[in-house]
Amino acid sequence: MAKLTLFNIGICLVVALGSFGYGFGFGAFITVIGVPGFYAYFELDPTSAYTASIIGAINSVFAAGAALGALTQGWLGDWLGRKKALAVAGTWALIGAALTTASVSITMLLVVRILQGFGLGMIIALVPLYITEVSPPHRRGIMTGLTCLSFGLGYVGCAFVSLGTYYSTNLTLQWRIPLETPRYLSWVGKNDEAWAVIQQIHRDPNDPTDTAAHAEYTQIIRQVAFDKTQKSGYIQMFTRPSWRRRSLLAMFLMFASQATGVNSIAYYLVVIFPTLGLTGSASLITYAVYAVVGTVAAFVAIFSIDAFGRRTLFLVGFPILALDLLAEALLQWKFLATTDKAGNGACVAIIFLFIVLFQFIDGPSFVWSSEVFPTNIRAKGIGLTMFAYFVGFVTFSAPGPLGFKKIQWHMYLIYMSLCLVSWVLVYFFIPETRRLPLEEIGALFGEEVMIHLTNDGLGIVEKEILEQDISPGNAATQKKEVGNAVHKEFLSA
Repeated sequence: MAKLTLFNIGICLVVALGSFGYGFGFGAFITVIGVPGFYAYFELDPTSAYTASIIGAINSVFAAGAALGALTQGWLGDWLGRKKALAVAGTWALIGAALTTASVSITMLLVVRILQGFGLGMIIALVPLYITEVSPPHRRGIMTGLTCLSFGLGYVGCAFVSLGTYYSTNLTLQWRIPLETPRYLSWVGKNDEAWAVIQQIHRDPNDPTDTAAHAEYTQIIRQVAFDKTQKSGYIQMFTRPSWRRRSLLAMFLMFASQATGVNSIAYYLVVIFPTLGLTGSASLITYAVYAVVGTVAAFVAIFSIDAFGRRTLFLVGFPILALDLLAEALLQWKFLATTDKAGNGACVAIIFLFIVLFQFIDGPSFVWSSEVFPTNIRAKGIGLTMFAYFVGFVTFSAPGPLGFKKIQWHMYLIYMSLCLVSWVLVYFFIPETRRLPLEEIGALFGEEVMIHLTNDGLGIVEKEILEQDISPGNAATQKKEVGNAVHKEFLSA
């Protein structure tokens, strides 16, 4: 099995800084709507339905821009490569952040928030794309999960900046990416460079002959060579049955993560908290603590992805989250807008528990949706899934301000019901991808795998078979039989 080296970890951490920029930019308007200066500057009445609509619009145009950015990344990542696309996205997001900070009117704010969302939408799709393609199978969950941990840290950073200065600044990071991914290099015909990268990121002192790297390299170039014979546009992703299944399921998972109400709740916490007795800066302080708790939970959650599997966490996470939402609805039904400190405290505690439980759905959603596509459509596939993520964001966040104002605790019952629907769909349609090499995940969707790695990742199954009996018919039969056995072994490991 390819070793997870310190160098491999280092480049993934550098790339994950892009998600920090996304989290900071995304989180800016979670805190800013809790700051009186925002309403005073733009001459808004924080208690009016008009202001609630404006806040919903600001959040929606950001998500719309991010959705378009995620789709654009699918083309840009294949054209320029993952590394250059990240640089373009970071520059765009930086310009958008500067213009957002400099906004002097609601109209300008709405327009430039779209631009900022566009750049950050590209980033949040490119980060898991890059990390997925350079991580070894047995640690791909935790490494790709850095995407969620990093943008959680972005929320934390933004929350404490807003609390400390009582003025929201909107910044993003600019960074350099040291290496292109070996799968992309193979895709553009640079196999020698792909081999050099694989050697570098998986170099193991205990494997002086680079056995694992050779096996991974062989599998990648053989599978990519096959994938290059397939037409790979957005149209084919919905006309080819196996690709359509992957696309729809990945889009469902990301939409389902938003259907939990996570961003609808988080975006308006500084508005919800005052109804539970937290006024003034106490609302911002509580949100800052909420962001820290969520990020710590994300750190714990990403270590569970490879240990328990993606599917298992979905099947456990959605129903538990539904119970949490039901508890919140019942508590707010009883104590909302009352002076009962114990009851209001319980409402806040259950909201905190919600963000902890959500992390065990969020991380696996990003990981599963990033790893199920073959190299030739992976950038486009992740673009589609993040498009669905932001469509879900708009669907559930845009009506949030008015929803919490008009029907209050009933909103949690809606999210609870959607969690249960998501659990049913996961149970029947989402397969487990834990520990499978990227090139072998296609078998779960009925596609041909050119080469299977042995369970230890140090050899090639087909090579051993052909050495035993090289007759074409027998080799083909044994290849299929052993391939099925290898997948079963991976899934049960």
